[in-house]
Amino acid sequence: MKTLILFFTVLLLGECTQGFSKSVTKKELKTKLTKAELQDKIKGGWAGQVIGCTFGGPTEFRYNGTMINDYQPIPWDENRCLWYYKNSPGLYDDVYMDLTFVEVFEKEGLDAPAASHALAFAHADYRLWHANQAARYNILNGIMPPESGYWENNPHADDIDFQIEADFAGLMAPGMVNTASEICDKVGHIMNYGDGWYGGVYVAGMYSLAFVLNDVNYIVTEALKAIPEESQFYQCIHDVIQWHNEYPNDWKQTWFEVERKWSADIGCPDGVFRNFNIDAKINAAYIVIGLLYGEGDYSKTLEISTRCGQDSDCNPASAGGILGTMLGYSEIPEFWKRGVYPVESMDFKYTTMSLNDVYEIGLKHALQVISENGGKVKGENITLAVQEIQAVAMEVGFENHFPVERNGIGERLTKDNSEFEVEFTGNGFVLTGSAQKQNEYEDLNLELEMSIDGGESESFLMPTGFAKRRHEVAWKYQLPEGKHVVKISLKNPVDGYAVNVNDLLVYSSVKIENTWKTN
Repeated sequence: MKTLILFFTVLLLGECTQGFSKSVTKKELKTKLTKAELQDKIKGGWAGQVIGCTFGGPTEFRYNGTMINDYQPIPWDENRCLWYYKNSPGLYDDVYMDLTFVEVFEKEGLDAPAASHALAFAHADYRLWHANQAARYNILNGIMPPESGYWENNPHADDIDFQIEADFAGLMAPGMVNTASEICDKVGHIMNYGDGWYGGVYVAGMYSLAFVLNDVNYIVTEALKAIPEESQFYQCIHDVIQWHNEYPNDWKQTWFEVERKWSADIGCPDGVFRNFNIDAKINAAYIVIGLLYGEGDYSKTLEISTRCGQDSDCNPASAGGILGTMLGYSEIPEFWKRGVYPVESMDFKYTTMSLNDVYEIGLKHALQVISENGGKVKGENITLAVQEIQAVAMEVGFENHFPVERNGIGERLTKDNSEFEVEFTGNGFVLTGSAQKQNEYEDLNLELEMSIDGGESESFLMPTGFAKRRHEVAWKYQLPEGKHVVKISLKNPVDGYAVNVNDLLVYSSVKIENTWKTN
């Protein structure tokens, strides 16, 4: 009997460590927790996310393509969270978006289908942007997941959206990275695809591993195994890890290397040919820079991930939540934690859920996921079934689509000017713009048609209401390389309403290479 027990003990430990780096020993994998310890880590994850988001709030997208220099102070005190809760609650889209999906799981169970999450998200009262808004428009117009996040239907498919919303998936799946990835597959393809989806898978994986590893280097490295090595997302984060090894004491040098190699966004129409960059890869790189160079120190981690710039509230939110999970709520320094004390019982805007609520619900969901995926819950004692990490499926958005031009159009479709044509040479395009109305008028769905090269017309709506808006006027990818003519017509022109067409973004299957040489 003793021999049999020893056999199964060795087998269990082998399963727990299989698939991890040789540097990760059995002693470093924490597979046994009490409920109190599990609760402490879940609280640390949620509170850490709120702290990081709040800290980065004043700098969000104010430093694009540049780091936030050391002489620029970033304020923090015990009233910061309360101020944002009362005066600018939209800052916490990182959190209340997560809570939409948490609430669906709470109402319908862990098997809630993607459609339930999609409809809850699409009909919520909060404002959305980028991949989220493009997906909301798709869902409201009959395009359900995963097509709602697919890159041909969503020009923002590589954006950061699911990356900032995937925390819940890792917090539900302690030590179970594959299970977290399955949750991400269901929810993340509502709004993203390819590298944009990988951002969420990776962040969720780091959260999951933060329950069982106490070293950020291991967490960053091991979670990357969930991402296909052929993907650009993997290559970007792998580069960051390598640069950290090369420049272990200089995060700014690694930041410069990231900018040099990975700062060219090709998807988001708001960022191509501009310094604005909401691409998941580069913002995930900033999360990792914060975690690696922060070395487990909460203050350093938030400072560095924020000072990398761009989406500088979301990146410290993810870094702070991951590190908060690893440390546990009880070990987050009081200097930071006192900021959340005044708001823990306050519902987030657009929800009926507070931090105190999600602490409790988060524990409930984690215990369910543990029990249903090979773990054991006996009284106050928990044994986690740590999984061998498997890479998710390979996805590539915008393949063979290289931005070659961005030209101002400046067209305005109205009752007196209801159609226009534009020519370009390439294999894809995006027309940016929006539907507008005079202030006193009610919202209206403007009806448009698009034809390419005289082919069959495609009809679509452009609502003037912000919540239901179409993020771009029109787009099409995967066209034959060559000259094309796009015609856009406004079919129900009404006085006081218009569609503004701002820019034409052109893609080609031929990547432009600089051929000039210096003397």
